[in-house]
Amino acid sequence: MSRDCCSWDGVICDEMTGHVIELHLGCSNLVGTIDSNSSLFQLYHLQSLDLSGNNFCRCPISPEFGRFSNLTYLDLSWSDFSGQIPSEISYLSKLQSLSIATHSDGTKLRLGPHNFKLLLQNLTYLRELDLSFVNIPSSIPLNFSSHLTILSLAYTGLYGIIPESIFNLPVLEILYLGGNQLQGHVPKSIRNLVNLTWLDLSFNNFSGPVDVSLFSDLEHLYYLSLSYNCISLTNEKEVKSTLPESLTNLLLAACEVKELEFLRSAKQLGELDLSNNKIQGRIPDWAWSNWNFRLSTLNLSHNMLTSVDTIPLQSGYIIDLRSNFLQGSLPIPPDTTKYFFISHNNLSKEIPPSICNLTSLVMLDLGRNKLKGAIPQCLGNINRLQILDMQRNSLTGTLPMTFRTGSSLRSLNLHGNKLEGKIPRSLANCTELEVLDLGDNHLIDTFPVWLGTLPKLQVLSLRSNEFHGSIQPSMIETIFPELRIIDLSYNAFSGNLPTSLFQHLKAMKTIDPSNKEPSDEEAGYYQDSVVVVTKGLELEVERILFLYTTIDLSNNRFEAHIPSVVGDLIALRVLNLSHNRLQGHIPSSLGNLSVVESLDFSFNLLSGEIPEQLASLTSLEFLNLSHNHLRGCIPQGRQFATFENNSYKGNDGLRGFPVSKGCESSGMPETDNTTHVLDEESSSTFLGDFIQGILMGYGTGLIIGFSIAYFMLTSRNPNWLSRIYEELEHRVFMRRQKKQRGHQMHYRRRNN
Repeated sequence: MSRDCCSWDGVICDEMTGHVIELHLGCSNLVGTIDSNSSLFQLYHLQSLDLSGNNFCRCPISPEFGRFSNLTYLDLSWSDFSGQIPSEISYLSKLQSLSIATHSDGTKLRLGPHNFKLLLQNLTYLRELDLSFVNIPSSIPLNFSSHLTILSLAYTGLYGIIPESIFNLPVLEILYLGGNQLQGHVPKSIRNLVNLTWLDLSFNNFSGPVDVSLFSDLEHLYYLSLSYNCISLTNEKEVKSTLPESLTNLLLAACEVKELEFLRSAKQLGELDLSNNKIQGRIPDWAWSNWNFRLSTLNLSHNMLTSVDTIPLQSGYIIDLRSNFLQGSLPIPPDTTKYFFISHNNLSKEIPPSICNLTSLVMLDLGRNKLKGAIPQCLGNINRLQILDMQRNSLTGTLPMTFRTGSSLRSLNLHGNKLEGKIPRSLANCTELEVLDLGDNHLIDTFPVWLGTLPKLQVLSLRSNEFHGSIQPSMIETIFPELRIIDLSYNAFSGNLPTSLFQHLKAMKTIDPSNKEPSDEEAGYYQDSVVVVTKGLELEVERILFLYTTIDLSNNRFEAHIPSVVGDLIALRVLNLSHNRLQGHIPSSLGNLSVVESLDFSFNLLSGEIPEQLASLTSLEFLNLSHNHLRGCIPQGRQFATFENNSYKGNDGLRGFPVSKGCESSGMPETDNTTHVLDEESSSTFLGDFIQGILMGYGTGLIIGFSIAYFMLTSRNPNWLSRIYEELEHRVFMRRQKKQRGHQMHYRRRNN
């Protein structure tokens, strides 16, 4: 590298004096801090300084920046500074452009109200000011430079009324005040800003009617966003040409829009967002004609549209028609479409094979309609497809059998259809797959342990199908390394609980504090969701990958004991093993589950005492140990003080709060555990015969059957009668479930 710094990239020197006058280091991958002793502040003759887009490790902005008295251009934006913006910045009286915009990640820069006013008061030559996402808890000052062409104060916490002085800035071109707490009416004086090209007042508290004619004189305006205020868009003059023809981006989400007539003059639109409005019926032909050639982003979601037969766009990129009342056939968007959302409608025909012509598709969301017929097999061949959501339709047949090597598929959601057959082995080619939800179908298969080879799989839901057999140990050394949710409930799995599977769940063994919800920018247009049972309630959870770590193996035929290795899964939040045939003791290692919120072991054959270690689970909000053979004292204190009797019913051997007043000796002789076991074994034949007889009454005379049991139980007969009744209740419950499920399956198949 040359010793002559004037020859370096980004460095410009004065040809006469040799002084460095410009330093352009934007997006230069700089990492570190800038303290007051930095050699940077020895460049006294700087006129232009660009440090944007670097990583300065959340260090404060040094007051020494105020020493650059000749600066006309200063850009410190998006460089991970933090703390208070020093008042010394207001000393730079020659500044014409100042940008200190920051990230929206909660580590905001701050600018006090006094320093904000001081900055505007002193920087009278400013042409460009961008303080987006800087925390400025203030009303908008009155004293802006009359030279301003760009004013961006978005998401800064500003409140109150917009002062009229802003609308008297003669050369203002860009006004971005979105994401604040501004209120009042949208000022009619906005029409004075005749040079305006960009106006964004979205996500504020503006109220009242806004007539579209307000913008008709802004002939240079190409970007207008008024979304998510409390305004209602009107067209009182009923003039067809009220919007400037220059508009290319129009965002009016949640603006009480009821018709499209005001758009007749807007023929240059490339982006149109009219979501969350009250537009009814069908889209008129003249609108499609206007939008045909240029419109690439169309969002008409959450309206009351009833018909979209075709989507005649030449360059569609994002098309969102979610949450309307659309009926009939699925309209096919143009081949250029990458994101197509049409879920939450009433579409009822078959999916046409021509959907596979959309080879540019990245996201396809057809969920929550009434679509029927088979899934086009060719969908597995769209290599760019990342999201395929067809949940809650009436689709039949088998899953697509061919998924190509190199598939980009990240999320496959076919929950709640009538699909049959097996899971295709070609899914192993989808190495990017994170979410696989095949729940609530008619799939018949054994556990697909081969899915464990997918390195990024985080969610696996096979609930409410007809999977069967035991879960065999895998010969593969590492399986399911990233799995955070596994739901195998309501199937016919049998055998021991899969100890080897639990041992492989690496992601459940670590609590990662860096895991957080994706930002709105990351979430984009689509959020993964899955049905989970937590705290006794069935919920559909979005943004699931970071919030829930769940194992649900309930309502199967698993036997034997609960493996102690479950206690190693310390990131677990929900564990549901209810309605199985599990025996033995509850392992004390479950006391290691420090963040668990819901434990359900009800309707099993568990015995022994409740481990005292469970009392240390301070996050536990739901506990169900009912209908087992547990005995002894219920642990006391902490979360256990909040659980009611329903958590323990059906365990006659339990004592203590809330089952009884205390855990003192009741005067009854303690039963020797060995004798108890022998008694259980010696009476097993009679128990089976007795229950069989009672269950015969379930078919012909349930009242008689239960009357016998009631009489024997209320006659203070021995404990083994109580156990007979508990087993009887459990078996009746399971038989009812099987019978109901049989009816449901018969009904589904009859309606195919």
